[in-house]
Amino acid sequence: MPVDWVGYSYAALVASGGVIGYVKARSIPSLAAGVLFGSLAGLGAYQISNDPKNVWVSLATSGVLAGIMGKRYYSSRKLMPAGLIAGASLLMVGKVGLTLLGKHHES
Repeated sequence: MPVDWVGYSYAALVASGGVIGYVKARSIPSLAAGVLFGSLAGLGAYQISNDPKNVWVSLATSGVLAGIMGKRYYSSRKLMPAGLIAGASLLMVGKVGLTLLGKHHES
């Protein structure tokens, strides 16, 4: 079974964003959100790596982050970090959605 390297990379990006937010601004909410959503994204990547049809945790995590960070980007117009995470999350939603559609049609 192929390893979901894109998913693991996304999880690392999200988690590191929370850590950077904490280091730069001493923002505990950024750290908590980064660790929580990074862990969920990592769990989703693990599940997809073990069963490519098991996309729900990854899809939900990236979808929620796309919505939250997309709203923050829309309000602030700041590329870092809101725009970056919103964009990466949208790409993950697209990747996982295409995977889901591809598996649905194969059934």
